[in-house]
Amino acid sequence: MALRLADGTSWSDTLARAVAAAPEAFGTAPDGAATLHNLVQGEWRAVGAPAGVRTPVDNTVLVNLARLDADTARAAVAHSAAAHREWATTPLAERKARVTDALDALTAHRDLLAMLLVWEIGKPWRLACADVDRALDGVRWYVQEIDRMLADGREPLPGPVSNIASWNYPMSVLVHAELVQLLAGNAVIAKTPSQGGAVCLTVAHALMRRAGLPATLVSGGGEELSEVLVRAPEIGAVAFVGGRSNGGKVAAALLDSDKRHFIEQEGLNAWGIWDFSQWDLLAAHLKKGFEYGKQRCTAYPRFVVQRDLVDEFLDMYLPVVRSVRFGHPLAVDESWQAGDPLPELDFGPLISGAKADELRRKVEEAVRGGAVPLHRGKLDGAPFLDGQDTSAYVAPAVLLAPPGRSRLMHAEPFGPVDTIVVVDTTDELLAAMNASNGALVASLACDDEELAGKLAVDLQAFKVGINKPRSRGDRDEPFGGRGASWKGAFVGGDLLVQAVTVGGDGRLYGNFPDYSSYPTT
Repeated sequence: MALRLADGTSWSDTLARAVAAAPEAFGTAPDGAATLHNLVQGEWRAVGAPAGVRTPVDNTVLVNLARLDADTARAAVAHSAAAHREWATTPLAERKARVTDALDALTAHRDLLAMLLVWEIGKPWRLACADVDRALDGVRWYVQEIDRMLADGREPLPGPVSNIASWNYPMSVLVHAELVQLLAGNAVIAKTPSQGGAVCLTVAHALMRRAGLPATLVSGGGEELSEVLVRAPEIGAVAFVGGRSNGGKVAAALLDSDKRHFIEQEGLNAWGIWDFSQWDLLAAHLKKGFEYGKQRCTAYPRFVVQRDLVDEFLDMYLPVVRSVRFGHPLAVDESWQAGDPLPELDFGPLISGAKADELRRKVEEAVRGGAVPLHRGKLDGAPFLDGQDTSAYVAPAVLLAPPGRSRLMHAEPFGPVDTIVVVDTTDELLAAMNASNGALVASLACDDEELAGKLAVDLQAFKVGINKPRSRGDRDEPFGGRGASWKGAFVGGDLLVQAVTVGGDGRLYGNFPDYSSYPTT
């Protein structure tokens, strides 16, 4: 049956709604294409060299994104520093009122922000809505709690917070963090992720700016802007979310500085299965784990399984993988009518065709090296539009025993590819689960929860679940990483506010060159 776009969800319709919501943030290129302005020096400006931004959904061009040079970025940072000095002295009651005004405006445009995420980063509708809702609900909790969090005399940082985040959670990670930083008395600077989310962030920041919040939004390449956004003396703190390669560069740039920082990097999060029999329980967790194609820092792409349980594990696991639903997030059949639910998918495309090609090469490399392909899904039969570009879509794959030299053995794939490692002892279990020198989360499936608790002590993960997965968490839940997965202060709950303020005894939880300190979780 031929499929079509759901009525009212086309990119032209969505873009028109975005322009109507924030006309000051958009311009028009000579060829008539919409161009995003940059929010610099307190206003939206048509500065920078425009470049087309494509959607992973069907590889069409969405808008032009104006990329700044280093000099323009430096001027933006200097202006933000001046705005920070004024904002830091603004009474807390007024800060709360302005952040609440921004939240109310963002809430009024919730469905638009979610639809922008569907087109820009390929999130299915339900997951896009969840990204927006988590941001708004989470910040409202901080508005209620901020008086308590600052009651011990904590003050804003000496300069604005620079935020460099990946593309996968523009609202619930980036905008959420910015609004809490603003609530705590800091001006904020955000770099638009190069791979996706630019229009959503532009609309969100336009609404934040209208509420009187000192926010700056700049676009450009890492080569041009990272030196400014990380090392500029006016910057009070650097918040980074991304991979280890770029995170390592940020950390290296801060080596000779005492600048506050929190650098979240990837790790190979693992499920360990030992002396376990509750397969129905595990199946439900693993199906949910495929959401957004495992393009998130707390996804679990590695399963370390006791040899005696491999047959039972595969009896449960392979049907779960085969049940995963993916495709065009907005493709519906002719019977669909306005008001009907949009497609219920586990994931859509990866963030780009280039990323999809890279992931396919990693799978092929591992198989050539000796990995056993237990499952390799196909795009055939997935819901796509006739003639649609599907270069960014990857079907789930499962590999047994990836070779030690393959990239899938030690690094997170950031896509719907799982690897299984078989072990015979608990020492082997721990070693295999710790393969990436630190992770954000890990979980153990074990009927004996006392034994699982003992094993968890030796896992190099910030959070460890027993018979359940762990996640970044919301509201009062702390978040960080062990080993190479995190550098600097931990965040989440009170720790996020402490990370962007000064006061107390001065000692923060986190991983620092001279010490590591972990909260009780």
